[in-house]
Amino acid sequence: MHRIIAIDNAEDWLSIRSKGIGGSDAAAIIGKNPYKSNLDLWREKTGREKPDDVSNVDAVYYGKKAEEPLRQIFMLDYPQYVLKYEPFNIHCNSQYDFIRGTFDGELITKMTKFELGLLEIKTTEIRQQKDWQKWNNRVPDNYFCQVLHYFAIDTEYKFCKLKAQIKHYDENEEVIHTTKHYHFDREKFKEDIEYLINEEIKFNWYIENDKEPPLRLPEI
Repeated sequence: MHRIIAIDNAEDWLSIRSKGIGGSDAAAIIGKNPYKSNLDLWREKTGREKPDDVSNVDAVYYGKKAEEPLRQIFMLDYPQYVLKYEPFNIHCNSQYDFIRGTFDGELITKMTKFELGLLEIKTTEIRQQKDWQKWNNRVPDNYFCQVLHYFAIDTEYKFCKLKAQIKHYDENEEVIHTTKHYHFDREKFKEDIEYLINEEIKFNWYIENDKEPPLRLPEI
């Protein structure tokens, strides 16, 4: 059973969250984040640089405001689940306490197995046709890494549902929303989860020993 740090406000959550490796950090560690390298992340975690304040970025603001109604719509579409949502709780791996995450929701199946799973909500805006490829029967690599990271926190999470709302436009610049749902079974990604855990252990060693890691960048 993993450890839960119960927090009731955003300020404390931000402070404690920065001391571990979170879901949004996972892709950078293995060179799968197109916006941040593992070296950028290491500089932030060791206090050499301050993370960019993205709270006022339009896409981030939109995502935060949209999350709750999207969560409610998910529950209307999937009544077979019970939802538990604690906005500031930080979940920590029982063996590697630095592997942490705050979930968009925990799901419990009402019928048959009563399995425990996770809910992840994503919003994005697409302006170029090529960007649809990242969502064609898959999710972008950085989001997939985040799912694997949350699975790494505890083996009790058997599945993850990812709800994506994709905002795009017609020829008159009218807004169109395309909603996609993805299901991830933990059992299918055991090797990927183990790989990510090992890479996060290595990365944490570089942090604790104040040693600069070798640079890893996304493949072009």
